[in-house]
Amino acid sequence: MNARTEPAEAEPDAITRPPLVREFLLVAGLFLVYKLGRQLATGHTADAFRNAHRVWDLERTVHLPHETAVQTALLHGDTLVHLANTYYATVHFPATLALLVWLYLRRPAHYVWARRVLAVVTSAALVLPFVFPLAPPRMLTGTGLVDTARLYGPSVYGPPSSDHLSNQFAAMPSLHFGWALMLAIGLIAATRSRWRWLWLLHPLITLLVIVGTANHYWLDAIVATAMLGIALAVVHQPNRTSSTAGRGTRRLAPKEPVLVGAGR
Repeated sequence: MNARTEPAEAEPDAITRPPLVREFLLVAGLFLVYKLGRQLATGHTADAFRNAHRVWDLERTVHLPHETAVQTALLHGDTLVHLANTYYATVHFPATLALLVWLYLRRPAHYVWARRVLAVVTSAALVLPFVFPLAPPRMLTGTGLVDTARLYGPSVYGPPSSDHLSNQFAAMPSLHFGWALMLAIGLIAATRSRWRWLWLLHPLITLLVIVGTANHYWLDAIVATAMLGIALAVVHQPNRTSSTAGRGTRRLAPKEPVLVGAGR
């Protein structure tokens, strides 16, 4: 009896993680550029307030909802507005960092993709305050909005004249929302659970928080979404395989060889 074996279909090799030290430096550099870049765009106070009134008027012209409606809902109780301020102050950076760490450990291919998308969005976002400085709605008078962080705490900003750690006239785009949306997209793309769509709650809550606390306009989130969309179109997503979307990087056991051409 003659027989020959056909090897089982080979599993794709496990994705190799990028060097840890290099990635630490790259991610740390991304966060540093985010902080320092916004500081370089300080100044232009008069332009920032003129642009703020233009944005406010444009939103009313196109009939976007009033930011005051969201803030009014938050101000029904001190606990709710305090939670919103805390979410704004404490979730933004740690959540994004947690996404990158988890992807690095569990989905290396998606980690590289997400890191590149975040770098593109952040770099592009740092340019806009130079050409379009924008005061946040909490600084505008006559809108009915209040600075909830200053009144109820906690606040991450000091008086604009003495706050040297951030540029408060760089409201557009909202990287709070852009990063939150990328977190949800990244986890939906990298996992297969039927519950993964619940990650969209994070950008939804972030949107209500940044608007309700009067730190951003609706238009800031819309521009951030458009910039993220462009970045996602430019940076290609890795293919969904057993090693990149929900089954880890463990190689599967080879199938039993198939006997072909057996004769009598």
